[in-house]
Amino acid sequence: MKSTKKYLPVIVFSCIGAGIMIGGMLNFPQNSGPAIGISRNDHRTKLNRLIDFIESEYVDDVNTDSIVDVTVDDILSRLDPHSVYIPSSEQGEVAEYMKGDFVGIGVNFYMYNDTVAVIKPIADGPSEKAGIKSGDRILYAGNTKLFGRKLPTDSLFSQLKGREGSQVQLTVYRKSDGKTYKFNVTRATVPIKSVEAAVMIGPETGYIKINRFAETTYEEFREALLRLKGRGATELAIDVRDNGGGYMEMANEIADELLPNKQLIVFTKNKKGRISKTFATSRGNFHSGKVFVLINENSASASEILAGAVQDNDRGLVVGRRSFGKGLVQREMDFDDGSAVRLTVARYYTPSGRSIQKDYAEGTEEYFTDFEKRFDSGELYNKDSIKIADTLKFKTRNGRIVYGGGGIVPDVFVPLEVEHGQESVGYLMQSGAVGHFVFEQIDGNRDYFEKLSYPKFLQAMEDEKWVTEFRQYLADNGLFLNLSKNRAIVKRYLAAEFARQLFDDEKYFEITLKEDPMIKEVLSR
Repeated sequence: MKSTKKYLPVIVFSCIGAGIMIGGMLNFPQNSGPAIGISRNDHRTKLNRLIDFIESEYVDDVNTDSIVDVTVDDILSRLDPHSVYIPSSEQGEVAEYMKGDFVGIGVNFYMYNDTVAVIKPIADGPSEKAGIKSGDRILYAGNTKLFGRKLPTDSLFSQLKGREGSQVQLTVYRKSDGKTYKFNVTRATVPIKSVEAAVMIGPETGYIKINRFAETTYEEFREALLRLKGRGATELAIDVRDNGGGYMEMANEIADELLPNKQLIVFTKNKKGRISKTFATSRGNFHSGKVFVLINENSASASEILAGAVQDNDRGLVVGRRSFGKGLVQREMDFDDGSAVRLTVARYYTPSGRSIQKDYAEGTEEYFTDFEKRFDSGELYNKDSIKIADTLKFKTRNGRIVYGGGGIVPDVFVPLEVEHGQESVGYLMQSGAVGHFVFEQIDGNRDYFEKLSYPKFLQAMEDEKWVTEFRQYLADNGLFLNLSKNRAIVKRYLAAEFARQLFDDEKYFEITLKEDPMIKEVLSR
């Protein structure tokens, strides 16, 4: 197999911290009030005077904007891990991700051998409507060459995005035909779904997977819930594993769907001691029936608000492993240049009164790599290894003991599925490396794969060669892993990714959830 090492960064531990830092956001309008007068000797004038001095007198040319960015970053780093500065170059992308949609051509792609390779056009999106297919290579957008240039991601996106209703002519090479085609694609609003899946996992049990809490999450959740109820769901499993958070209001709205009228969902307290409480209303669509919330060590912020509300009100069971432990609330202040600051302005507390914020006294790096300690301590395999502060005891509505000071401890513990010491395999199988490998396998024999019926496909996936090929693919890209102890997991996620690229997302979850230990635990209760 040809190596693609220079084109494929294999990420074992994905950027969990970035998702978690987004968590707990609230809108913060820019202050438009009068300027505050400060004396010449005030320490706060030093920064402005220094920047002016550098700009006017420094011997070499220097970008003072970059100095300001570094300074702001340094100031915020001395506060807490979730008070952050977002440069203007990144703010647009972050805001778009949390908005829940964007205007573009509607394809999933990655750079394969310096070419934009279409993994799959989004169903009913602009590209699919125009005739673009999986495996197509996009060579030009208008007259702009996209291949062989090592374009940075933002430059590439700028060629494919644009105003809603605008057109772009794409020149595409179709490998299966050996021909080049031109397609006029009309850009349109493309959703970025935060509810990844809504499927039945049992005769009466519905399953909803939420990957983040964005502007559209509550509406997506509500639609999914009503759809599952229509299919007979009287029990509900909400999966927020690896969900780093997002808008706090969305978690509150979803909790409102589950909790009876006037039950406390969450409360916040700021530096002045002002307490703001959020209560459930009578409008919810799922006030009865079993509820399960699935969490793991990467579930944070809004995910923990939802889990804490369900747990403390004894509305259902929290299943999985101890969550991340983010109990801080941020507000955003925007600047004229497009950058923004997210500042921690309050702490939130679950209905029983507990703060689940873990300690950050040792600094940001230590804070975000805390999960490594959880591996070493064994707590991801044994509930008895979870360190609990006995002094931080609280009681749920029915009098059960719960603990604060470092995440939500589940009611039902489910250990990591991979063997101790092999944790990287579990993360790897949910990384982009799997999608890239699968694309290249399909791309090498697309005619065969696309003619398979689903039953025939499942039979083909039983072949052990896929694990062998994948191991070789990793080795070709500089990652040497022993997959033999976790072959079943590797086969499952490879089959699921093949199913996603050949069929749809629902088939992906059908395969992964069938043997999922947490789902098995839910269905046993």
